[in-house]
Amino acid sequence: MERSKAIEGVKVADFTWSVVGPLTTMVLAQHGATVIRVETHTRLDFVRVSGPFKDGIAGIDRSAFYASVNANKYSMSLDLNKPKGLEVVKRLVKWADMVADSMTPGKMKKWGLDYEGVRKIKPDIIYFSTTLHGQHGPYAGQPGYGPQATASAGLYEVTGWPDGPPNFIYCAYTDSISPYYLVTAIVAALARRRKTGKGIYIDHSQVEAGVIHLGPAVLDYTVNERIASRIGNRDRYAAPHGCYPCLGDDRYCVIAVRNDAEWEAFCKVIGKPEWVKDPKFATQMARKENEDELDSLIQEWTKDHSPEEVMIAMQAAGVPAGVVQNPKDLLEDPQLKHRGHFQWLEHPVIGLMPYHGQAFRLSKTRVKWSSLPPAWGKTMSISIRKSWVTRTMRSRICWPRGLSRSKPASQWRAPSR
Repeated sequence: MERSKAIEGVKVADFTWSVVGPLTTMVLAQHGATVIRVETHTRLDFVRVSGPFKDGIAGIDRSAFYASVNANKYSMSLDLNKPKGLEVVKRLVKWADMVADSMTPGKMKKWGLDYEGVRKIKPDIIYFSTTLHGQHGPYAGQPGYGPQATASAGLYEVTGWPDGPPNFIYCAYTDSISPYYLVTAIVAALARRRKTGKGIYIDHSQVEAGVIHLGPAVLDYTVNERIASRIGNRDRYAAPHGCYPCLGDDRYCVIAVRNDAEWEAFCKVIGKPEWVKDPKFATQMARKENEDELDSLIQEWTKDHSPEEVMIAMQAAGVPAGVVQNPKDLLEDPQLKHRGHFQWLEHPVIGLMPYHGQAFRLSKTRVKWSSLPPAWGKTMSISIRKSWVTRTMRSRICWPRGLSRSKPASQWRAPSR
């Protein structure tokens, strides 16, 4: 018999878009929540029309990006600027246990759907908002996306080479880490409501989620007035510490040595035990002073070995090392296969594609994909039948006044940022 999921029965009215909000609600959906996304053709979620696309052809149901952050959800399309659309969404709010919002502060209030407005409809509602800077303060009204949040959090300043400008981090870093702060807060809110019967408002700042990851750098400035900046692949407290070229086309392995025991083991692996007593490398301070020479010598060894060989040999000796993997490597990775990280599902338009599981496993329940990402307009009637709308309302929900209607795929264009 299949066990109930961790938060099965929790109902979410999802007004989020882009990445952070949808990723958060997808985690909830994976663990049993019923999530209904409210979308609109008047301002299409740009992720729906962001690549990669199936066969390189753009379309509202051809984006693997959208699919990857919206599985296990239902969707309906409404125009909240029309009375009929607002009527439907207020009934959705009354049905829900939780409301999710990632719009610019003030937008939901315009429709009476901010926390204060929603709690009049559903007093025990749990409501979370996620924006770049949170709901209050001098920058609260600034719109933007993950790259702007990551820059504001200071993470680009410490990424790159010493003689170059700040570098972007792949895949807007705050987009990837913010959902898990939100999920933690949501679980706490659910536990509180179970005890007290009361709802709560969660105000989340994506910038602050990034700032937390600069804790040591902020502390260093606080106590030493030293501003952290770019040091490439190096580390102030480890040597060697770098990404070394290996045998093969564009293949690398990262190695980090933080103490003398690891250094001795490292020297044995590469067949240079004499380096342990060499005055240029015998201590961590000496290795830092001669790091350019040391890195060159290490590369002469790694270039004759595959990154897998380097990693296995180093790890066997107790030296931290890891292969720099590309997407092909990830799909073939034996550890990820063992844990069942990727789950393959047949998307109706894209075809067979992998979906990410969660990085954690619950011992009593297991993440299971129960539905594909919602195709435009395809799950609207399903979500209505599963929730709160009567047969009469179902007949009205297909009426175009107040409700969004889809355009032909050829007419869709990604909205300007």
